[in-house]
Amino acid sequence: MRRDTFLRSLVALAAAGALPLSARAAGNVKMMIPANPGGGWDTTGRALGKALQEAKVADSVTYDNKGGAAGALGLAQFVNGSKGDPNAMMVMGAVMLGGIITGKPPVNLSQATPIARITSEYNVFVLPSNSPFKTMADVIAQLKKDPGSVKWGGGSRGSTEHIAAAMIAQKAGVDPSKINYVAFRGGGEATAAILGGNVTVGGSGYSEFAEYIKAGKMKPIAVTSPKRLNDVPTLKEQGIDVEIGNWRGVYGAPGITAAQRKALTDMVMAALKTKSWQESLEKNDWTPALLSGPAFDKFVDDEFASLRATMVKSGMV
Repeated sequence: MRRDTFLRSLVALAAAGALPLSARAAGNVKMMIPANPGGGWDTTGRALGKALQEAKVADSVTYDNKGGAAGALGLAQFVNGSKGDPNAMMVMGAVMLGGIITGKPPVNLSQATPIARITSEYNVFVLPSNSPFKTMADVIAQLKKDPGSVKWGGGSRGSTEHIAAAMIAQKAGVDPSKINYVAFRGGGEATAAILGGNVTVGGSGYSEFAEYIKAGKMKPIAVTSPKRLNDVPTLKEQGIDVEIGNWRGVYGAPGITAAQRKALTDMVMAALKTKSWQESLEKNDWTPALLSGPAFDKFVDDEFASLRATMVKSGMV
């Protein structure tokens, strides 16, 4: 085969997604982060972007933060502005599903392309260091006296910490529709509110509060995991039968081909094997939760049904 014919064959194969990643030219990945800087999605998106470059499957990664409505604003921008773009990715997860259920936005997650679930993270509830309360039992005692006097601070309406707060109230015999939940557009805003004493109790992934817990500015009082995290007691061991995880994943743009979807999936898989990604897992207390292809598609559908049932039961929908 002549050299020029061979080269043309390589180009055709690469375009069709039939070559291994190492043989394809890496380009710029556009990462939509549907939240403000400082939160879990932001940390996840930037850690993944760094890993994509370390794996040499992307020359560069640009980030676009668009917070609000539990990710629905970012989803709308992604769906409407990235159609057919094989280099576009969006970070998403359980929070977005909850926001879609409660907010009923004009765009739907099914318009984008599922790529993979990559991590899971449990929530931790914290008190400001100067709080008059010391334990979750103290918070629940006050909740029973006057539900509205306890301000729960966390992510957007429908987030896992919002659902957890409603479930805690229900298990404590309090009408979950009476809880006073203050939603924030990003982890940075929630952190500032907790540190400033503007909310009674705050909830988020442990990684978002870790430095403040270590510095003694926040007191962790419970985690939503099945076992202790960093020696913080679980809700279950405190007599509150609540367990809920916050998973995160990646979607591709609407309208991409099956070959382009596979190429994006292969890129993510390569990134998850890098040293920088492993360091991010350890640093942020993320649990690997890899799922892709039809299994991920089914998981998202099942999660929608499960979350909707839980939210209806908790009086949130």
